[in-house]
Amino acid sequence: MLITPTKALGIILEQVRPLKALRLPLSQATGHCLAEDIRSDRDQPAADRSAMDGFAVRSTDLSSCPRQLRLAGEVAAGSPARPRVRPGTCVRVLTGANVPPGADAVVIVEQTKESDSGVMFSRPVKVGANIRKRGEEAKNRTVLLKKGALLGAVQIGLCATVGKAQPKVYARPRVTVLCTGEELRPVSDRVGRHELRDSNGPSLTAALALWGYQGVTHKVVPDDPKALAAKLKRAVNQHDVVILSGGVSVGKYDFVPQAIKLTGGRIRFHGVAMRPGKPELYATVGRNKHIFGLPGNPLSVMTGFYEFVLPALRRMSGLDLKLCQPCLRLPLAADAQALPKLVRFVVAKLVSNKKGLSLMPIKSHGSGDLISGGTADGVIVLPGKAGKISAGTVVAFRPWRPLP
Repeated sequence: MLITPTKALGIILEQVRPLKALRLPLSQATGHCLAEDIRSDRDQPAADRSAMDGFAVRSTDLSSCPRQLRLAGEVAAGSPARPRVRPGTCVRVLTGANVPPGADAVVIVEQTKESDSGVMFSRPVKVGANIRKRGEEAKNRTVLLKKGALLGAVQIGLCATVGKAQPKVYARPRVTVLCTGEELRPVSDRVGRHELRDSNGPSLTAALALWGYQGVTHKVVPDDPKALAAKLKRAVNQHDVVILSGGVSVGKYDFVPQAIKLTGGRIRFHGVAMRPGKPELYATVGRNKHIFGLPGNPLSVMTGFYEFVLPALRRMSGLDLKLCQPCLRLPLAADAQALPKLVRFVVAKLVSNKKGLSLMPIKSHGSGDLISGGTADGVIVLPGKAGKISAGTVVAFRPWRPLP
């Protein structure tokens, strides 16, 4: 019996668990998810600091302008100098410098005129002007990043700011790809009319790398249940996730379900009410080991990867459940046709107009049409009901690559 894609994903996410935590230097932590909260180690900023290049003053000295003040010193960013601002004086401050004692405002340099006799100020200034107050961004021990947060460039910088040189993060799953089919040949080979170059292996390893799962290996395996079972068993022993392409339908040479059983795996579902990708298969082996069987046609492979495999990998990597499946909601740029009882995934590209981004369905000749898929930014997700969905309707969109 076919299950819905939503039900299928629910089954998967019930089984996957975040992997063990480890500490990594910041240079290696990008793309990992935090396994601990990151807290501020002091007030941020740690002192009142100048937000601009200018002069630290007592605002009461400039209640009547123009007014000249005597220059009593200078404080650069990183300088421990603390020249006091007394009545009738000012201190030069650079961006990021601590505001010297006695001052309650900073006047930007563009609003002043400096001479040998002092600094001329042309207008009054408000208390607190151009000052970043101590602790205004965060107080000491405030949680800045929560457990499960994905570490990108800004988050790495934040860890560095608070002295977290080796944050505790979740390990990322070890993944391998097995492509089944006697007809498959290496990419560099010449092929006959009865043969195909292996495109699914490179596509899947590229998709994995695009989302931070580097160094994934892939192999072509024969259409033989015992040989496939042996390869699969070895792959499961050495990896957390095995992705298979091909061999999951009901044909004479579709041996993946049989091989999984020979390996000791438990098939959790086999068949999803979707197009393309109806024969999707998911199995588990032991504790937190997962097998995904994707149909062999290229668009089915990519659809299954983004619909089921990537969310599982992200959850195993420690990401919050609600964030595991990247999805946008955007209007259609043209009509699209839904299917009765099957959720339809339609390749589409992003188009821009005065109103913003919308989704243009791409004409495809079926799940084997990698040519149409090559122009796509992802797939539109259409509900399982018959009928036309009109242009302008907001629909779910699953991106297949990071958006520009």
